[in-house]
Amino acid sequence: MHHGILGAGGVGGLIGAVLAKAGEEVTLILRPQALAQHPKGLALDSTFGKFAAPVSLAARVDRPLDILWVTVKATQLESALDSVPADAQIRAVVPLLNGIDHIQLLRRRLGEDRVIPATIAVESERAAPGVIVHRSPWVRLNAASSGKHLLENSFEHFQHFGFDCNFIDNETTLLWSKLVFLAPIALSTTAAAAPIGDVMKDPARKARLENCLREACAVAMASGAVIDVNVPLGNVGKLPPQMRSSMQKDVEAGRAPELDAIAGPILRGAEQHGLPAPATRALVEEIQTRLAKP
Repeated sequence: MHHGILGAGGVGGLIGAVLAKAGEEVTLILRPQALAQHPKGLALDSTFGKFAAPVSLAARVDRPLDILWVTVKATQLESALDSVPADAQIRAVVPLLNGIDHIQLLRRRLGEDRVIPATIAVESERAAPGVIVHRSPWVRLNAASSGKHLLENSFEHFQHFGFDCNFIDNETTLLWSKLVFLAPIALSTTAAAAPIGDVMKDPARKARLENCLREACAVAMASGAVIDVNVPLGNVGKLPPQMRSSMQKDVEAGRAPELDAIAGPILRGAEQHGLPAPATRALVEEIQTRLAKP
């Protein structure tokens, strides 16, 4: 199969490297100014193995693709889609972005039937062009069951490498299951400018994280998701204490954080359903205060 990777950062590089190592054809879709700097290969340093694999490079989707993996930051999605023509020959589009709102945007731009909602939970970074470092002891990749016939072969490659992969019947449950876990961690570590272990040692910050998680679960269930709040609450305590969220890393590096993509669905959903969200709002305001400082 021919795979395109729109966004060759930590997540896209990991996906592309594993597929290329498995013998699949992989093309990285890069900004024109990045093409000259990027090697024609991906080097992956993972907790599951270390290797390099060849890939092709392109500035836009100009060849037929079986699957386009969309792995850009939510803040970059609109501009990145300029490299994907509306009439591009793509069998399936699989977004691995944080948040929820991107699904409807992609379906409007690229077609309702082609977009297969999916989520990934991992700590992976691009150390340099073409160099990916996967730090977490897991990769959890889930996708909507509607795309099983197209993704089953790719999931076999990922599982062979060490991923935990599942197909989920309910799209709303699929998307919210990640967000109710991700948002409290991303917001709390960014607000504290500290790894998750430090957040959990601080009673006030731990309480706010847990309250944010409960608020997110309440909005998720009001939106139609099937969520057991005790599952993400229990999983937070299993995180490596040194883990930092990608939002925290973005703020520390001076990049625009995915604040609206991650917190927005909770706050807007709370307002829509008449639910309280004071912990989530307080964390967002703390982050906004940090961003406003020189």
